[in-house]
Amino acid sequence: MGVINVLDKHVCELIAAGEVVERPASVIKELVENSIDAGAKNITVEIKNGGTTFMRVTDDGCGIYRDDIKVAFLRHATSKVKLETDLDRISTLGFRGEALASICAVSKLQLITRSQNEEIGTSYEIDGGEEVSFNDAGCPVGTTFVIRDLFYNIPARAKFLKKDVSEGNAVSNIIDKTALSHPEVAFTYIKDGKQVLKTFGDGKLLSAIYSVFGKDFSDGLIAVDYQLDTISVKGYVSKPENSRPNRNMQNFFINGRYVKTRTAMAAVEEAFKGSIMAGKFPSCVLQIDLPYEMIDVNVHPAKIEVRFINERPVFDTVYHAIKSALMKNDGRKKAVFKNDSAFNDLKGFNPFQNAPAILNKPAENNKSFVKEQSDTEKKKNEDYYNPFDNVQFNAEKTVKKYESASGNINNTKVADKVNPFDIFSEQAIKKAAKEKEHKKFVVNEPFINKEKATGIPKSEPMLIKENGADIIYIGEVFNTYIIAEKNKKEILFIDKHAAHERMIYEKLKTENAASFSQMLLQPVTVTLGKSEYDAAINNIDMFKKCAFEIEDFGNGTILVRSAPQYLDAADISECVAEMSEYISNGKNEIFAEKMDWFYHNVACRSAIKAGNTSTPQELIDIVKKLEENPQLKYCPHGRPICIVMTKHEIEKQFGRV
Repeated sequence: MGVINVLDKHVCELIAAGEVVERPASVIKELVENSIDAGAKNITVEIKNGGTTFMRVTDDGCGIYRDDIKVAFLRHATSKVKLETDLDRISTLGFRGEALASICAVSKLQLITRSQNEEIGTSYEIDGGEEVSFNDAGCPVGTTFVIRDLFYNIPARAKFLKKDVSEGNAVSNIIDKTALSHPEVAFTYIKDGKQVLKTFGDGKLLSAIYSVFGKDFSDGLIAVDYQLDTISVKGYVSKPENSRPNRNMQNFFINGRYVKTRTAMAAVEEAFKGSIMAGKFPSCVLQIDLPYEMIDVNVHPAKIEVRFINERPVFDTVYHAIKSALMKNDGRKKAVFKNDSAFNDLKGFNPFQNAPAILNKPAENNKSFVKEQSDTEKKKNEDYYNPFDNVQFNAEKTVKKYESASGNINNTKVADKVNPFDIFSEQAIKKAAKEKEHKKFVVNEPFINKEKATGIPKSEPMLIKENGADIIYIGEVFNTYIIAEKNKKEILFIDKHAAHERMIYEKLKTENAASFSQMLLQPVTVTLGKSEYDAAINNIDMFKKCAFEIEDFGNGTILVRSAPQYLDAADISECVAEMSEYISNGKNEIFAEKMDWFYHNVACRSAIKAGNTSTPQELIDIVKKLEENPQLKYCPHGRPICIVMTKHEIEKQFGRV
């Protein structure tokens, strides 16, 4: 072991700065939290080049007294904690007193501030922890921090910063979370000279959500407002039909602080069980308020994690809050009869008594349906018609009138003559059923021997000859599995989704996937979390190779202008979101593996779905292509496409052998 040395002040500050300042977003987080603690109602954040060269945070808070300015930049100098007991009830966002000391140690910093009791402000400049100037300055009440050239004195740290776009999106993510946690503060965010966010500061959480995530996201939310003992939960959760493929849009705020909490996350997802599909996740913006002594916020340098003294009450409150909100929003309504005797009155009730006239004459023989009326009531209903009056069934008449309606009789006013109840005659019903049966099999004419087409279904299944094999298409069960007989020796059970998925996957992989792109009549907007948004806009070329044309729409939103022709419009948004998440979680994977996953994803979403209705011709085409390509045995996810059962195996089950 070498000689033990005491590090000098400058080295200590650089080490401490590494714990607090990781990237420009870390600086913005600390400064914005200080502004909120100072009571600011308006905060403006401006960055350039992702914040690496320029950051400015301006607020209208209480400001800093001139005598306290230099002290504020010392380590562990803070106005928020005085006694040991204060650590048990931390109500401010900042409390350690490390932010300013760490920031000034790795940047060129300028502070301009004035408190309400001072007539003139102060400008203080400090570079790399060393004071440069301390002068008077004219400024309004409040504080402005200007940070330039982050990590200029630590090149090793600077080279680990990501692209300007990625760093800028990380800053955007911080601003979004802070704006949601404090809707009473009006935030303005300027990025490279362009305003990208403006919140109202009206104290309404939904207004902040609208500003941050946009109209589509805010329209798909359900309000939450619940309290259990000393814990309250307010905010919004997504409707079950607006669930997402990941958890990136789950936002939790405890006592005004954005945190990552598995307790609340598990409670939300447990409450949604049975309401959304497996593999889908709800979105939420929830504000959880509880006594300060119930949590410990001093467990992480970035203050993004908290520890609960007892997690169970928090879980229960969040769970019941979400469950209550979902039940209130349940669109299924039950029939309620205010009077239990309502059923007894149905015999004398005529539902058409007050119906507007369909024909010109009033009902006359409706005594069996309508109770006696007064002269006034009769006068009132003279223009009304009872369609049950004078109903007569005549099959021949009905057929002629329907022929007239179809155009076989020229210039006949059917509406003046047709009795809509004629169709219920016995002869008319038989004739209609026969015509329906005839049309049913004429529509599927590829499966009928045209020489023998008589409107009666052919008893023999469709025969397919492929690669020397005789395959008889038998049908489909459960709207999922195709059944076919091969060479009178085997029964094939084919998963139509798995088979179709593999065919699309092979086509995308062997041919140019971009050639299958089709322009959308109306572009699709996709709202993403900031990390997925960053991944998408940095990999536009990769999306293009998978037949997606996307562009940056700003503020965490992607605009999709074209998509694979196989893909339904409803799946485009989800597919892009899943691809973006995949890229953001696998940045070290090689390009070929990413592309292969893209093909899997597109093929899976484009293929015929299990449970969907398919035409016999579609299913027969699948059987043919499988016979033409016998190497296709598994779907891209590894599930078998076809299961074969031999005649011998079936006979064995029936005890024939």
